[in-house]
Amino acid sequence: MTRDDVLQAIRAHLADELELDPARIDEATHFKHDLEADSLDLYTLVQELEDTYGVAMSDEQAARIHTVGQAVDFVLANQVDRPDAGRLAQETGPDAPRSTPAAGRGPAS
Repeated sequence: MTRDDVLQAIRAHLADELELDPARIDEATHFKHDLEADSLDLYTLVQELEDTYGVAMSDEQAARIHTVGQAVDFVLANQVDRPDAGRLAQETGPDAPRSTPAAGRGPAS
């Protein structure tokens, strides 16, 4: 997956999750300040990244990611070489069913 592929997937997820125009989201976009994302929103993004790209992100790592560009960097640096990554990205697009997050886990607010 290219940097642009990852950026587009994150942009689509955030636009769907937060019900906003994807054009508002670029690499410099700050999750909390620009998008007013709360800890549950960020938790679902972490789950999406883990499920789609096969990355594992600890709570501490998630707490250090503040912008869309930092999330893209993390995925690219930690992506497991998965032949099904493109298929998973399509299956987890805006129309895919969402799983319910487990309580008590997620990035700090």
